[in-house]
Amino acid sequence: MFTGIVTDLGEIIALNPTVQGQLHRLRIACRYDRATIADGASIACNGVCLTVVAAGTDGGNTWFEVDTAAETLGLTTAKHWAVGTRLNLERALKIGDELGGHIVAGHADGIATILKRDDLPDMARFELSTTRELARFIAPKGSVTLDGVSLTVNTVDDVRFSVLIIPHTLSVTTLSGWRAGGDVNIEVDLMARYAARLAEMK
Repeated sequence: MFTGIVTDLGEIIALNPTVQGQLHRLRIACRYDRATIADGASIACNGVCLTVVAAGTDGGNTWFEVDTAAETLGLTTAKHWAVGTRLNLERALKIGDELGGHIVAGHADGIATILKRDDLPDMARFELSTTRELARFIAPKGSVTLDGVSLTVNTVDDVRFSVLIIPHTLSVTTLSGWRAGGDVNIEVDLMARYAARLAEMK
């Protein structure tokens, strides 16, 4: 589990597709201490929970490797990742850690498209759209995870919704580079999903 609070910005430094494009192995440079990254550890990369299969250092810089399978490539923006792509990173939540965002599984539900960016004094407002299936779980003042960042929903209009991004978030995540027309990974709030499921069972 995660909280949607980004703890590092990583960069893909190698990408090796396997036979028929069913699996991509990524090598991601980061600032985490190599000694703290174990094989099998979970790291959220732009909101996608991936399993570490190798880790090491090169010239004093830490790297780790993960595999993205066919389902991940089909459902998320991972299919567009390339060498040089920057990623929001978050380590798995530990017992006793501060829950600064909201409960995030790291299982991206799909993709949201950025419709508009408004640069305001000291912050930015983004309007996005997603599928009708996912939009029903998005509510004003509720939580949503976009590219691994826990955000509060500002407004909702059918399948469209908006978020306001504060300066700190713009400075420590990839959100500063978001532009209209871009796609981002979206994970809807687990609580909203469970509430909807309970309502359906009545």
